[in-house]
Amino acid sequence: MARAQQPARPRRKSEGNIQENLVKTRIGGDLSSFMKGKTDPPKGIGKAKHFDVIIEFNRDFPGGGTAARQLLFEAFLMYLDRIGATDESNNLWRFGMSPPLGMPAVSEDSKLDLSLIFSNGSRIAAKSLWTDSYAFATLTREAIDRLSSWTMPKKDDDKNKGETKSGSKNKKTPLVYKIWCDHEIKRCVYESVRTIKCDAAHASFAASGKGIVWAVADTGIDGTHPHFKTLRTLDLPDGLFHRDFTADNPDPAVASAAALIDSAGHGTHVAGIIAGRTSVLDEPKTDAIKKICVNSEVRNEDGTKSTVKDTHDGVITGMAPHCKLLSLKVLANEKQGKLSNLLAAIGYVRRSNDYGRNIKIHGINLSLGYPFDPVWFAAGQSPLCVEVDRLVRSGVCVVVAAGNAGYGTVTQFSGAPERAAHSGTIMDPGNAALAITVGSTHRDMPHTYGVSYFSSKGPTADGRMKPDLVAPGERIISCARYNGAKSGEAPFREDTGTSMATPHVSGAIAAFLSVRREFLGQPERVKEIFVSAATDLKRRPEFQGAGLLDLMRTLQAV
Repeated sequence: MARAQQPARPRRKSEGNIQENLVKTRIGGDLSSFMKGKTDPPKGIGKAKHFDVIIEFNRDFPGGGTAARQLLFEAFLMYLDRIGATDESNNLWRFGMSPPLGMPAVSEDSKLDLSLIFSNGSRIAAKSLWTDSYAFATLTREAIDRLSSWTMPKKDDDKNKGETKSGSKNKKTPLVYKIWCDHEIKRCVYESVRTIKCDAAHASFAASGKGIVWAVADTGIDGTHPHFKTLRTLDLPDGLFHRDFTADNPDPAVASAAALIDSAGHGTHVAGIIAGRTSVLDEPKTDAIKKICVNSEVRNEDGTKSTVKDTHDGVITGMAPHCKLLSLKVLANEKQGKLSNLLAAIGYVRRSNDYGRNIKIHGINLSLGYPFDPVWFAAGQSPLCVEVDRLVRSGVCVVVAAGNAGYGTVTQFSGAPERAAHSGTIMDPGNAALAITVGSTHRDMPHTYGVSYFSSKGPTADGRMKPDLVAPGERIISCARYNGAKSGEAPFREDTGTSMATPHVSGAIAAFLSVRREFLGQPERVKEIFVSAATDLKRRPEFQGAGLLDLMRTLQAV
């Protein structure tokens, strides 16, 4: 009789690691891990002398987090003046930075002391000004250590003790709450219109997205593509303008024009699923277009792939064809983009909506993110998830991709690798509690094929059920980059991933809100309605969430 295998005993080293991870510190677990070399660093940091970081300020600082941030800005400008620098960091002034009301009195000696943390190569990005709670900086290891422990000198604190919340004579007030790593973020139709019943909703309820503005935070949107010309999809109302957050552009016109250039094509593909229309024969026709071409990949008998180009004679339309799209460029290309760009874009949406008092941007699509590590943050509590939840509470629907990490390999007892579905693989910001997190299913046969093998699966690391919904994400046809296309030809292509499933939900909600306007500014109620009206695909909840998006049933339910 074979002896039963004894369960392995946890190693003391692991216990030590867990204990260390729970120690309270003002340097985030992700950044601390990179600085110690325990984790493979994102490209461009870790082995370098400087780290790209996100600084979250202490709200208990005299005057609040805004005052704390202003103090760091002034210290940085003092450093620049001291070394005679005229570099791009002076964009802080060019953006019109001014001290906030309630700024406490801080001595020049204290500012000088704080400015000494900066050294050659230090930088604070001007995009920080689009947020209220953060600064996006490049700092040395020593600067991070000093900044994390810097407190208001006692003599200055005494001057402002009437403005502090703590009021304690012995308690020093730290400048920052936490310093995080500025992660690299990655980009995670005609048959699919029928799959979620958008075609029926257009015909029965005239739910076409009119009067709705939806933001797309991605690689930009190709403003030259004919799909966005037919219904003037990118012409924005109410003084809104597109914006590029991948570079510091003080000139709004330059920043707006740059957001309508998409060198990668991902954002253009995503945008074409949400809105727009291309038609050669049916009215309204697309001007100057004689042919619609669709590129798709086919697998050959020898296992190689080849591209096939077909001509399409019908109409290609987004889920909410008349919805207006706002391009927020946060990825310079398919591989380059910082978390700070996305946080700045979220701040831009909140500011454009006057923090919920006048909602002009009704929703935002996030087909991007980064792998979540519970060692760094509690699930749903990373800076990105916190800002997503805050944006929802200000009245904006936030629809995010679950991620494409739902399938991989495990190691057998023998040591051999074996392929398997992976639970607990939802990416950030899909872990945000108030976001609508979207997984992927088949383009036109979801009941047969169920949830896509690659679609990230729940639950979250703290035990909440995600994703919320699934939508078509396999071989979805939408806009290809127009640059280089032949005259008179509108290019489209196939792409696959939860990046493609997410804009189906964004477009469906935009269509819903255009005819059920009483729910504008109520994103949590909208999520509840869509989730309760989803179609059960008879798959496990951690795979499908509530089920398949169904716009027709959602409209009939209210």
